[in-house]
Amino acid sequence: MSTEQGLVVVVTGASSGIGRATAQEYARRGARVVLASRSEQALLTVARECRELGGQALVIPTDVSDEQAVRALAAAAVTEFGRIDVWVGNAGVFAYGAFEDLPSQIFRQVVETNLMGQVHGARAALPQFRRQGSGTLVLVGSLYSRVASPAISPYVTSKFGVLGFAESLRQELRGTGIRLRVILPGTIDTPIYQHAANVTGRHVRPLPPASGPQRVARAIVRAPRRRRFATYVGRIQMAVLPVHDLAPGVYDAVARWLMDHLELHGRDVETSSGTVLAAPEYAGGITGGWRSTPIRLLLGAAVAAALSVLLASRRTR
Repeated sequence: MSTEQGLVVVVTGASSGIGRATAQEYARRGARVVLASRSEQALLTVARECRELGGQALVIPTDVSDEQAVRALAAAAVTEFGRIDVWVGNAGVFAYGAFEDLPSQIFRQVVETNLMGQVHGARAALPQFRRQGSGTLVLVGSLYSRVASPAISPYVTSKFGVLGFAESLRQELRGTGIRLRVILPGTIDTPIYQHAANVTGRHVRPLPPASGPQRVARAIVRAPRRRRFATYVGRIQMAVLPVHDLAPGVYDAVARWLMDHLELHGRDVETSSGTVLAAPEYAGGITGGWRSTPIRLLLGAAVAAALSVLLASRRTR
């Protein structure tokens, strides 16, 4: 029997991408999943998938930037199933644009969703965990919890905040029997890039190589059983961490070149708020189609070329 059999698991951001994959992974293992996102219609689709996989599913439409709504989510989970064993804080939105060009409403909403949504989740889950004497809070951060990139400042701000919040909370929870785990993915092939707000006037695409969201979902499911506080997903991209720490000038130059020449491309794209301010009506896919062989080869070659050019230029200075 799976160790997740019968667990009660709340998953925020469950309507697409990592959240949808995580809900399916838990359902496949016999868990009872509580699905949260802003769109009820989208969640009904995911709930049907979870039931077909053998799990139970409860749909609770929730905007995680609304603290009272998140508290109501936790209360509904306890009312239905009697407890919460794992809370997966995964809801997130993305925005592209130079800081001075991004509307303040979009910047604020990215931070409210990605960071304050995690804070609200912790406030809702921890009292229940204390009453039970156990429970695991899993917060989904990012590689951008450790390093930055131009043109995505609200996302980086929010994800740096998630890791700092988690480290502080971890220290406060020592000896309580409550576990806190952080998942730090690199680029993941999800629809978040198609759903992103965009004021750059250019098309966007993720920095390669992209890992499959199912890898992140499996890391989330395993996290409560592991002693490790932080789990990285996408080891190739994690190789940039020592460059960032030991040669920040090189890192900054590479990050700027990749954003200007690879992640942003084309021209004359209309400004859009994406799904930052309004929920999509239907469930998004688990993947965003960023791992097709031609795309991976093209983007991989572009990254290699960028690194070669920039490192060569520094050697000649």
